[in-house]
Amino acid sequence: MSSGTPIEIGQKAPDFELANQHGEKVRLSDFQGKHNVVVVFYPLAFSGVCGNELCELRDGIAEFENDKVRLLTISVDSVHAHRAWADQEKLEYPLLSDFWPHGAVAQSYGVFDEERGVAVRGTFLIDTTGVVQWKVVNPLSEARSLEDYRKAIEAL
Repeated sequence: MSSGTPIEIGQKAPDFELANQHGEKVRLSDFQGKHNVVVVFYPLAFSGVCGNELCELRDGIAEFENDKVRLLTISVDSVHAHRAWADQEKLEYPLLSDFWPHGAVAQSYGVFDEERGVAVRGTFLIDTTGVVQWKVVNPLSEARSLEDYRKAIEAL
């Protein structure tokens, strides 16, 4: 089961700094005062449901990477695995590595599956002040709806 208590709507989102698929550091707090952020946790690169979800995000990127909002995706995969997957699937948005300490960011958001050693499908919409405005947490096998993301972003 998931470790930790999931972050709730109205709570301050835990800050983090992780490397993207190019080895560049990305810090959540760098977006405060500038952009809302959609943080998408997913179990593993190169897996079926994850691939479908992240390619859907790629195909609708203008809705998730614009003047209002930025997209950050996170899994326990290494920077190298993320780079290979990003190149293969043409994913240009940040794929962040929660590799070491293993799953620490997913744990801080309460979406880490201890038994499997991966994040469950948690998504958090964080406003420009760093507060969670919307969230959805699905089991490993259940994909999320991009329509729900769209509605939450529109409601900001």
